[in-house]
Amino acid sequence: MVLLATGTTMTARPATGSIRGRVDVRVGPSESDRRPDITGLGMPNPHDPADRRRSVVYLETAPRAAFDAREEPHARMDQRHESFVPHVLAIVAGTTVDFPNDDPTYHSVFSLSKTKPFDLGRYAAGRSKSVRFDRPGVVRVFCDIHSHMSAFILVFAHRYFAVTDGEGRYRLDGVPPGTYTLAVWNETVRGDPPRRQIVIPEGGGDVDADFTIK
Repeated sequence: MVLLATGTTMTARPATGSIRGRVDVRVGPSESDRRPDITGLGMPNPHDPADRRRSVVYLETAPRAAFDAREEPHARMDQRHESFVPHVLAIVAGTTVDFPNDDPTYHSVFSLSKTKPFDLGRYAAGRSKSVRFDRPGVVRVFCDIHSHMSAFILVFAHRYFAVTDGEGRYRLDGVPPGTYTLAVWNETVRGDPPRRQIVIPEGGGDVDADFTIK
């Protein structure tokens, strides 16, 4: 336990824990998940399967302090090689996301998602436009010019979430003691997400939680 000095008084800093593990995604997404190319003129550009296996691990029930107002951050989703980078972006509500065009061609980023519908219109290489995401939910992003481009933005009301790395690993730090429901989002999952109960003990420490998506 760490003690913090506040004048002449010593205050104990509450213990916290970490949740860590790996998400093993064994099923690839269906080709039917791609946005239909109405004109038939879109050039196919299959996305890296490793990106499509990116998952977001999050607490469904977060501690009250997780919802406290904080400085509104910025995030970034590039348009590069006719792909959105990253393919999966997780942010907290109130975040402004920049959509820079790093390709030598025009892009037109939009979403029809109920969480945050938007249409940035057509803009050229070297330009960037932004959107503020103020409601929790899943936002699917497309390009109106390139039908093979798609991405996901997950917006959370709290900060207890993490995107898995290239090996499927994740880590959530600074979780106060308590019992939580840990869940996993992945674009290959249909229906309810995989879940499990997690207990962070009063003394804090690391808790392991692995998931397999078949």
